[in-house]
Amino acid sequence: MTANNGGQLGLVRRYRKLVEAYEVLDGEIDELLTAARGKTERMSAADLRQYRGLARKRTELLNDMRQLEQALNLTGDDKPSTN
Repeated sequence: MTANNGGQLGLVRRYRKLVEAYEVLDGEIDELLTAARGKTERMSAADLRQYRGLARKRTELLNDMRQLEQALNLTGDDKPSTN
């Protein structure tokens, strides 16, 4: 395995961990929204603080994921055409 392949593999592993963490946060956000019947206005102050904190972390993870997608050239342009 070349050094470049090892570096790429590390990036892929990091990306997978970010995706998993994103999905966990997204699930927690969904639970809060479900409990509030889909409206933040129905959340308690504590739940709203938790919701905002989780959403902020989720956004940070998404930004990190997008940076890794660029580093890995996962832009969608490389996908095979279905035509």
